Amino acid sequence: MSVLPCPTEPSFLLLLIPAASWCCWCLPAWQVRACPDPVDKTQKMAELLGLGDKCGEGASGAPVLAGSCLADNRLNLDVYPDGCRRFLQLFEGRRGEVVQVEFLRLSSNDHLLGTTLGILPHLKHLKSLVLKGGHARDEFGSCQYGSLTSLPPDVGNLRCLTHLDISFNSLSTLPSCILHLPSLRMLLVSHNSLVALPEDFGSLSKLTFFSAMKNQLKDLPQSIGELAVLQDLDLSENALEFLPEEVGNLRNCTELDLSGNRLSSIPESLANLKSLRRLHLHSNLLVTVPASLASLPNLSRLDLQNNCLRTVPPEIQTSPFVRLQGNPLGETEPSPQADEPSAGGLRRLFLASGEDSFTVTSEGCKVVLACGIHFYFPPGTASDPLRIYFRTLAPDPQWVKLRHHDVLLSTVLELQPHGVKFQQEVQIWLPYASPQTLHQREVVVRTFSGQSWSDLRTRVEQKRKSKKHVAHCSVLHFSWFLVVSRLVQNECKVPTEGTLLFSSVDPNIKVTFPPGVTEETRSVKLQVLPVSAEEIEEIMADAGCRASPLLCLSQDSLVDFLRPVRIQLPLPPGVTGLNLDRSRLHLLHGDLEGQTWDDITSQVVLEFTHLYAVFEVTHFSWYWLWYTTKTYIGGIAKKVYERLRMYQVNFIALQRKKDPEQVLLQCVPKHKVDPVLKKLQDRYRGPEPSDMVEMFEGEQFFAAFERGICIDMDRPDCVDGRLLFIFYSHLKNMKEIYVTSPVDRKGQAVKGQVSFYRGAVPESIPEDASRRRKGPDSLWLATLPIKLPRLKPRWGENPGPLNGFSFPPLNLGNAETGYLTQANLLSIARRMGADWQTIGLNLGLTYQQIERIGYNNREDLDKQILDMLFSWAQQNLEDRDCVNKLITAMKESGRQDIADEVETIIELGRQKYRESIRRVGLEQESSTEDSAIAMM
Repeated sequence: MSVLPCPTEPSFLLLLIPAASWCCWCLPAWQVRACPDPVDKTQKMAELLGLGDKCGEGASGAPVLAGSCLADNRLNLDVYPDGCRRFLQLFEGRRGEVVQVEFLRLSSNDHLLGTTLGILPHLKHLKSLVLKGGHARDEFGSCQYGSLTSLPPDVGNLRCLTHLDISFNSLSTLPSCILHLPSLRMLLVSHNSLVALPEDFGSLSKLTFFSAMKNQLKDLPQSIGELAVLQDLDLSENALEFLPEEVGNLRNCTELDLSGNRLSSIPESLANLKSLRRLHLHSNLLVTVPASLASLPNLSRLDLQNNCLRTVPPEIQTSPFVRLQGNPLGETEPSPQADEPSAGGLRRLFLASGEDSFTVTSEGCKVVLACGIHFYFPPGTASDPLRIYFRTLAPDPQWVKLRHHDVLLSTVLELQPHGVKFQQEVQIWLPYASPQTLHQREVVVRTFSGQSWSDLRTRVEQKRKSKKHVAHCSVLHFSWFLVVSRLVQNECKVPTEGTLLFSSVDPNIKVTFPPGVTEETRSVKLQVLPVSAEEIEEIMADAGCRASPLLCLSQDSLVDFLRPVRIQLPLPPGVTGLNLDRSRLHLLHGDLEGQTWDDITSQVVLEFTHLYAVFEVTHFSWYWLWYTTKTYIGGIAKKVYERLRMYQVNFIALQRKKDPEQVLLQCVPKHKVDPVLKKLQDRYRGPEPSDMVEMFEGEQFFAAFERGICIDMDRPDCVDGRLLFIFYSHLKNMKEIYVTSPVDRKGQAVKGQVSFYRGAVPESIPEDASRRRKGPDSLWLATLPIKLPRLKPRWGENPGPLNGFSFPPLNLGNAETGYLTQANLLSIARRMGADWQTIGLNLGLTYQQIERIGYNNREDLDKQILDMLFSWAQQNLEDRDCVNKLITAMKESGRQDIADEVETIIELGRQKYRESIRRVGLEQESSTEDSAIAMM
């Protein structure tokens, strides 16, 4: 039940709506004062609902929501990069209105935040204040924490403030002024660096919700038990090792989240929490739990997963609401797999898809992520409990640097904390896309130090049950990891005495280092790229051209060798020492980037045996033997080398049969096109794949809808109205989106198209290819037709146009819980702003529904909000509990301010309903219609 921070006598607001009836709201006086012309303030929303002229709700007045940052008593400025600057300008130019603001949202990533904080104490009517970070992202896509480290002391004088959110910031201590906020009911300080709470934290006597998740809290003050009205407490993902007994005094607490801490036990006093419904204790170090938890009368969920519980009381083990997975309970502990180290006594953690962290102790553990990644932390890996955070990232070619002929086989795994060194090696198993078409290569795990990428010693394994391939490596520190397929790399140390190095791909390729070749030991690497005669013939369209395998030599020294190094290469296919025409044989030397190829045949002494050519060099790079009658062989080799790095692909554009507005776009390697189409043919239809084009690994391209078909411009992967893709040959280059059209489809179908264009040129592609990818005409790749059929009226569909938002009168709820009318929903819609998508998802709408609403109303935020809210309302007219669901969705979306408003409306409606019953003497069961009338 909502408790108003500044109690006042209620006032009544009456609106005369022609062709309808009198509409009466019973509102607190502060709400009436904040809306001097409430009729004008609802004008735009009413027009969008089709009520404008019909209901006569005003013709002029204050600026509407879309026309100004300052709307009624609300300022949502966190959606603007320069929100603080806008706030300062508003305060300077419209101070009288700004000081009346009750709801304020600012981004703490804003560089002007410090200046803005000094103005906050002037907003004496402020009820809700949000100063969150996380609105900016770094180059890896991580949310950047805000700059907030404290609050001005005078913030403690905001006597009306009930809701404060300072999450995603850099707070190491809780600002003392918060303890002086007499009306504070909701406090969110998650994702900060708090190590402790003030000893007098319990002085926040009206606090009903407190979230401090993802901080560094090690203990709690005893005064926390004085929060007598606290209902929801979230202390997950901290470093708590024990709880004070006073926690058992939180008798109104309904949800307590202590997951992701270091608790080995919990106090018996938790059995006093008779109101508790959900208790989250997963991912701790619990070795015992009190049996009395099973007797809590309202408990509907007890999560004890991923702890160290070997035995639990029978009362708990048999309760249907208890979750115990991931505990070493007797014989249920899974035995170690053959491909993992034996660790019979280690606990095993199974993490769900929504979890992003776990705790490692000195005892070690095995961890299985929902995505299939496995970890093994042997005993003694960490001396103290350590919280590990993980996430997977889409590979971005701007920082995922692939070498020539590398193939990416996985997304990027980030493990934190970065740079922490373990006392023993941690083993990691990373699933990857098996490169079945890539032969004579090797799979390695590549790690990023923050400055450069390096390859780890990797062992490839296959899981017995799933048959999936995994890459197994060991590390002493955490950073970023991915799996690539590279050319097989042989390496050796070259001492002063000399040595021999040969290729494991082709043992006939040898490199001999004579004695005295170097003064100091240096490391040498050898890679071979086999090139078949068929590949050369296909690229060159000349059966007379032949080439040996490509040999790449590199070393860790910048100094040339002191003596010539002897290299043996096999002669091109079909060529032997008996039929060799020396005038046709060319030895080419290429730079490490493959940009230039020089014919060095005349600069070295070539010796021939029956099968091999032998020569000597003093520095390393690419070497290639060609057998051809053509001249200018360097340019030909450059072209062939470029083509060897490219993939032949086709583009697919298919529409779902049941919903043609849902379009699937995909870039598929040529050899996979038929299997992909066969798999999709039952659900999709569309044109034949595009003509074949060639692309580099990691190359960027775009898809643009044209000729009357468009997409949502606000998608994060949408750049200048085009969808961004990155081509990786062994990852899925696929997106499924909703399209729409500004053309009226009631009378005709829309025949449009989707075109694919090249994007930014990768840094590592050859110069010739780079030049060919410049200019407006050279960027086009392919075009495929898209058709949106003519819209047909559906049975039972409202005859009014959807875009007009004309809906029949609404009364949501029931007599006992109170009703929400159409006018109430209008008021709620005006407050949602950019949070409407999150609210819609929490109301139960699917992501596809949300996306479609956004596309259909892409030019108008108000229409998006109204479409979502009233569509949900229509679907839930018969649900007696829909109002409570709306309130819950608002709270889950972080909009306690709207939840408070709804609860206030409902409570006032219930009061009017009870008064009407007393007045006319009717029983509650027969007064549904009277309740609706009373609310009007």
